[in-house]
Amino acid sequence: MPEIRGIDLVLHQDSRLALDRSSFTIPSGVITAVIGPNGSGKSSLLHAIAGLLPPSSGLVLIDGKPAALVNRVAYVFQATRVNESMPVTVTEAVGMARFSSRGWLARLGSSDRAQVQRAMERLGLQDLGGRHLRELSGGQRQRTFVAQGLAQDHDILLLDEPLTGLDSVNAEAIDAVVHEEQAAGNTVVLTTHDLAEAAAADHVVLLAGRVVASGPPAEVLTPENLADAYEAGHRHDTQGMFYDDPAHQTDARHIHRRQAPRDQ
Repeated sequence: MPEIRGIDLVLHQDSRLALDRSSFTIPSGVITAVIGPNGSGKSSLLHAIAGLLPPSSGLVLIDGKPAALVNRVAYVFQATRVNESMPVTVTEAVGMARFSSRGWLARLGSSDRAQVQRAMERLGLQDLGGRHLRELSGGQRQRTFVAQGLAQDHDILLLDEPLTGLDSVNAEAIDAVVHEEQAAGNTVVLTTHDLAEAAAADHVVLLAGRVVASGPPAEVLTPENLADAYEAGHRHDTQGMFYDDPAHQTDARHIHRRQAPRDQ
């Protein structure tokens, strides 16, 4: 399984410095949470891992190869809005994932359709297949786009704030898939604004326009590191949850959690 490494990585987004010179390692086959305040470089880092944002300097390597040359990476953006004039059904949206392997002009075969169906079933979307995206709730859309990611051929799954703003039903469905991916040996990297969600991951990358710390949650999410990353801007609610921006709170509390060890 591929390991992700950043070596003296510098990223710019629209001429703005998004990530200053940083080095880090994201282990293979685990769930890694990328956390930090707004503008800290979380989405830019996912873009770079996906090969969509060329480094200004330094390297992003996946299994020793430049990220732009690696194909088996599925990237799920935040699905907050859709083009209302685009009449795309749930099944069609998930099926678009197969074009990354087949090409846009190819016809999908039975194996492609079976992979799309499996992805939809994993997210509980089989009864929504004929619905248009514009008819869905925000949580249903998010599940649709996660299913689209699952339908791709991948070893790495990147999720940009997959649980933000979701109710418990939709958040639990996505969280279950995250752990299924890890159990299958895939590497999962997700961004979050929620300290409890990050603490439940196997590995954490803490950003503040640079990598402040990277490693196991207990070593990264220390008061000193959090003060360095957030300064005076972080907030706690009455249940001890941590957010840098109240707009990113979710109704689903402590959804992303460690799974009990499986029997050998």
